[in-house]
Amino acid sequence: MNDEDQLEMLSSVRDLELVRFLLADLHDDLPGKVSRFRHLADLSLALGANGTLFTGGQTTYQAWQEARSSFIQGNYIATVMLCQGLAEHLLASFLEMGERLPPRVSFQETLTRSLMTGIIMESDTDDLKKLMRLRNPLSHFRGINDPSNLTRRMLDTGQMVDDHLRGDASFALSVAVRLLSLPSFRVDR
Repeated sequence: MNDEDQLEMLSSVRDLELVRFLLADLHDDLPGKVSRFRHLADLSLALGANGTLFTGGQTTYQAWQEARSSFIQGNYIATVMLCQGLAEHLLASFLEMGERLPPRVSFQETLTRSLMTGIIMESDTDDLKKLMRLRNPLSHFRGINDPSNLTRRMLDTGQMVDDHLRGDASFALSVAVRLLSLPSFRVDR
């Protein structure tokens, strides 16, 4: 086999070069990935042995799958965004099983209705609002003088950005696990 046979039609990267890149990526931060996986496994003990009801269909389930994978890989911004989306879809879809919701219900409205119907408690609402406050400056531009700007947070606290993001992602996952372990979503036999 010559070099020409090894090339993909639209890429000059050879398969062996790609394998080397993937192995190096797997090796980099391997202890961190193992640590994050253990943290996730410990959090997930709250889900229970009989499983969890993922209302909201594939969107909710995929958000959960991708949030876990993103956290393990160290993709903290993705973890925060996915966990907030998971919470929004999970709660709104559960509410819709019993009542008609506006076609584009806001997350704030979803929280209010979820609290009123007893799906979540006040402490859950507080944490879900905090999760929303963590996600918003990642999704929407905030100037450097805005206290929620990631660089501003780093400058104000003296902590590295990665430390902020890791903590935010860990918090986001803990909120998601707590939601999924609520009686409305927990499968008990």
